[in-house]
Amino acid sequence: MARIDYCDTSKSNERTKEILGKNRNANIFRMMAHSPSYFEQYCRLGGAIRHKGELDPVVRELAITRTGILCEAPYEIVAHKRIGKNVGVTDEQNEALESWQAATCFSDVQRAALAFADEIVKLKKPTDATFNAIASKLTPAALVELQLSVGFYIMTSKFLETFGIDMQPVTEVVS
Repeated sequence: MARIDYCDTSKSNERTKEILGKNRNANIFRMMAHSPSYFEQYCRLGGAIRHKGELDPVVRELAITRTGILCEAPYEIVAHKRIGKNVGVTDEQNEALESWQAATCFSDVQRAALAFADEIVKLKKPTDATFNAIASKLTPAALVELQLSVGFYIMTSKFLETFGIDMQPVTEVVS
């Protein structure tokens, strides 16, 4: 149960209502709508992460879902397993993300990206070996996008857990 009430969006400005509508009025966004300017900018960056750039969407979604797992954010995990499936993450890969190191269903670049995500979440920064492994497989732009994706979803996971955002059927909030 949410720790504070969701925003009464009937009192929201038109831009906030528009963004909420585009995002299926998902609970996370109804909570963020308490701060319309932050909410709008959050959605702009989230949209860039999900729909712009050159990072392979499967690599991105594997790293985001792994970030949600490490941050213990079920809402994030459920949403991004569905999003991942929509961009080509296999059911086997989604199921293996808890213990990806022992799984054989990930490519070398996916494994390097998952190690990178693990160390971003768990350490102050990735080790040189982990950084160099993923840097040798991605362009500088894709590497920046991967790091920003993981960082953004650490923040998102912590937001979800801080406010106790209520789960919703994923089909209602994720296309």
